[in-house]
Amino acid sequence: MSSGSPGSSRLAAVVAALRAAMAQSPDLLTFTLGGTVDEEIAVGAETGGVPREFLDFCRVLDGASCNPSLELFGLEEAMGLQFYCGPVVDSLPGLSPEKLFCIGTINQAAVFLDRAGGGVLGVPEAGADWIDAEQFEQLGSGVEAFFLERLAVPEEYVRLASIDDELVEYDDWLKLLRRAGLGG
Repeated sequence: MSSGSPGSSRLAAVVAALRAAMAQSPDLLTFTLGGTVDEEIAVGAETGGVPREFLDFCRVLDGASCNPSLELFGLEEAMGLQFYCGPVVDSLPGLSPEKLFCIGTINQAAVFLDRAGGGVLGVPEAGADWIDAEQFEQLGSGVEAFFLERLAVPEEYVRLASIDDELVEYDDWLKLLRRAGLGG
């Protein structure tokens, strides 16, 4: 991330804690945390239209597969899934590849980075019917904030991913957050 990005040291610290906990957790799924995107790949992707904010995030964490219903895409996967941004007749207003960049899914609903404002938008409660929603919900002020405030906070993650109380103890992402010292 650029040195001027607020909170970038916090993101790096959280990701380092998650990686350390992952290394000590052979019982957790190994594909949970992505790697990092190097500068050459990032520059090429930015030239190809990938938003800088998403690339800055991928320089620290190139995707996270929190559970089958919640995924923050890595760069390569995101680049292949931008069809989610395409407008559909009688669908959610504002769908446009010029305005949005798809960065993940929650409960089968696409999650977008707003190219103009930088906010993370989605309709996670709508699930697979997200395209029929009337408007987006702001899920975070940016990709980094979305990750740090929603995905790296156990209570927020459980609510956002709609994890049933009976399944909380089995969720690998929650185990990883706790082992990294990020929640009780």
